[in-house]
Amino acid sequence: MKLSVVILCWNDLKVIGDCLQSIYAGTRSTEFEVIVSDNGSTDGSVEFIRENYPQVHIIENGRNLRFAKGNNVAIQASQGEYVLILNPDTIIHEGALDKMVEFADRHPEAGALGCRVVNLDGSYQEHARPLPTMHAEWMAALHLGPLAVLSDFFNPGKYVGWKGNDERTVGWLAGCFILIKGDLLKQMGGFDEQFFYYFEDTDLCRRVWAAGKTVLYTPDISIIHLKGTSTKKRFPLGFELDKQVTKYRYFYKCDGRKGAIRCRRVSIAWLLVRRLGLGLLQLFRPDEQRALRLQLYKVSMEWNLRVDPVRLVENGEEPQLADPPLDRVLER
Repeated sequence: MKLSVVILCWNDLKVIGDCLQSIYAGTRSTEFEVIVSDNGSTDGSVEFIRENYPQVHIIENGRNLRFAKGNNVAIQASQGEYVLILNPDTIIHEGALDKMVEFADRHPEAGALGCRVVNLDGSYQEHARPLPTMHAEWMAALHLGPLAVLSDFFNPGKYVGWKGNDERTVGWLAGCFILIKGDLLKQMGGFDEQFFYYFEDTDLCRRVWAAGKTVLYTPDISIIHLKGTSTKKRFPLGFELDKQVTKYRYFYKCDGRKGAIRCRRVSIAWLLVRRLGLGLLQLFRPDEQRALRLQLYKVSMEWNLRVDPVRLVENGEEPQLADPPLDRVLER
C-alpha cells in the first residue's frame, strides 16, 4: 500500500462527504486506503460513510478520544508507505494526492511534507511556521510582530512576508494536511497524546526534525481547508483553556520546568496586552463579539494567574475556577 489517508471524525457529517468524494474522484495513479477514526459521532457521520463509501475502513472509538489519540488509533491500523493526516473539512484538488506522493518520492530527505492550503475563495491560508521559541512568543505577546518587516528580532513566530509561493523547509505544518513517512511515524509513536487538541502537529514536526529528517513544503500542490467547522467555535472558552494546558506541556517538553515557568509569564503578558487593547476599543465602540472575547480573556487570565505550571504538567493540577466552562467539564 502506497498511501494511507487518516481522517479523524467527530460529528463532521456536513463536510466529510465532500472530503471523501474529492479523494476518490481525484486520486488515480496511487494505491491508497482511507481510514476514518470516529470519535463517537452522533450526527449520522458513520452511517453516511458506510452507505456511500463502503470501501472506507471505519474505526469506531465510541467516545471522543480527542485529536492525538483518535488519530493514533488509525495510524496504528494504517498500512501505507506514507500516511496522510487529513482534516474532514478539506477538499482535495484533482490529482493532488498523486502529485504529493510523487513529490515525497523525489525527496527522501523529508520526513514530513505539506502543500499549499487555501480558503474556499482561493486565498492563501497560513499553515506553516517556524518552530516556536520563547523569544518569538514574547514578540507575539507584546504585539511587536508588525516590526518584523524592519528586523527579524521582532519576528512573532511566522514567515514574515511569505505567502507560500515557493518550495522550502518549514518548522512545522498545521495538522489539517501532513504527509509523513509511515515507518517514521510509527517509530515515533504517532502523535504525543498529551497534546490533545493543540501543539500536536507542532510537536510531531519537531520530532521529525529531531529524527534527522526535514519538513518540506511545496506550493505546486494545493487543497482547500474550510476552517469554519473548527471545534473551538463550538466551545470557545473550554478550548481556550485546553490550549493553555497544552502550551505549558509543549514548553515543558522542550525546556523542562524552566520552559513551563517562562511560558506562564508570556501567557499572562499576552492576555494583559489584549485585554487592555480590546477593553479600550469596547469602551468607545461597544460590540457583542468583542465583549464575549473579553470575557474569555478574563477567565483565561484568572486561570493563568492561579496556575502552577510545573504542578500542572507533572501532576495534572489545575486551578479551580468559580464558574468552570461546562464543555470542558463534560470533556474531562
